[in-house]
Amino acid sequence: MESVLLDMEASPLPEDQKALLRFVTKMNHQTAHITAADLQSLRDLGWTDEALYYAITVCALFNFYTRWVDATGVHAMSDEAHRKRGKTSASTGYIKK
Repeated sequence: MESVLLDMEASPLPEDQKALLRFVTKMNHQTAHITAADLQSLRDLGWTDEALYYAITVCALFNFYTRWVDATGVHAMSDEAHRKRGKTSASTGYIKK
C-alpha cells in the first residue's frame, strides 16, 4: 500500500489495477475528457462493466460527499476519532447490529 501511495507507477501493483486508478484520477481531474475509448481500454485489461460501474460510482460518491461536507460546514473528525472508528469497523464491521 505504501509503495502505491508513494509512487503508483513504480509500485508492484498489477497493470490492470494501475490502469483503473489512472482512470479514477482522470474522473477526478478531467471528467469532460473521458471517452468510450477510456472504458474500452479497461475492458481490454479484463475489467467488467459491473466493476467499472462500481469504480465510477465510488469515485462519484466520494466527490459528492466531499463537496457536501465542504459546502455545509460539517466539521471534520479528529485523527483520534478516525482511529477509534477504524478500530470499531475492523472488529464489528460497518453496520451496527
